[in-house]
Amino acid sequence: MPKNPLYQGAKELADLPLGKTTAYQDQYDPSLLHGVPRSLNRDSLELGDSLPFVGEDIWNGYELSWLNARGKPVVALAQFRFPATSPRLVESKSFKLYLNSFNQSRFESTDAVKAALVKDLSATAGGEATVTLYGPEELDALPLGHQEGDCIDGLDIEVSHYDFDPGLLDGIGGSEMVEEKLVSHLLKSNCLITSQPDWGSVQIHYRGPRIDREKLLRYIISFRQHNEFHEQCVERIYMDLKHRLDPQFLLVSARYTRRGGLDINPWRASEPVAMGNPRLPRQ
Repeated sequence: MPKNPLYQGAKELADLPLGKTTAYQDQYDPSLLHGVPRSLNRDSLELGDSLPFVGEDIWNGYELSWLNARGKPVVALAQFRFPATSPRLVESKSFKLYLNSFNQSRFESTDAVKAALVKDLSATAGGEATVTLYGPEELDALPLGHQEGDCIDGLDIEVSHYDFDPGLLDGIGGSEMVEEKLVSHLLKSNCLITSQPDWGSVQIHYRGPRIDREKLLRYIISFRQHNEFHEQCVERIYMDLKHRLDPQFLLVSARYTRRGGLDINPWRASEPVAMGNPRLPRQ
């Protein structure tokens, strides 16, 4: 059962493979994929049909392999992008099981693999998924990079609050108008179902009243025992800042460390931006 009272009794989570003993299949099987309605957390955030943000969920896959037409193994790196407007997010364990099902399956070409991925993932998310495949020697496929901005982790603050509390953001905006990017590597949340830790780095780019950095850091740390999926946490951060800061522009981008050969990197912004995909050292 979900370790968050917001989701207790949610029938949409009952059939997920998370937290259950699962046999790994090595023959292509798109039925392994499961989607989770984004409305599960968006209803609690009082989001209507007209979303106050744009964004994507960017996934990177490091363990994709299949057999070519002659039975020879092929390996690849993969980038998957899902629009925030899709009605469902892809549940991560089902995604891993699905990718493993390619292992002993024959495909005529890399294009055939890509076509299968686009078709299956788009159907699961309910929106058009974008898939890019790279060879393991393509050094520019997932380049090492960083999140631009001032890192606030060095602030000398005392912390005793590790339960999620949006009230920590009360009074966060000052009188001075600024544009800046703030970064923290202290984001940690937990899987909604299993409570496994999800480690992440978050960047907040905004134009508006100057943020009280100590309040922001305490708020980010308060996710430490919070149970939600990666995408849900990013949308919660975005909405909490939007309500309390009323910025002219806001971007919240998180990059989580990988598990099972996949990392998840959601971003939400008040207007369209060109979002890159730099792999952080912890990824």
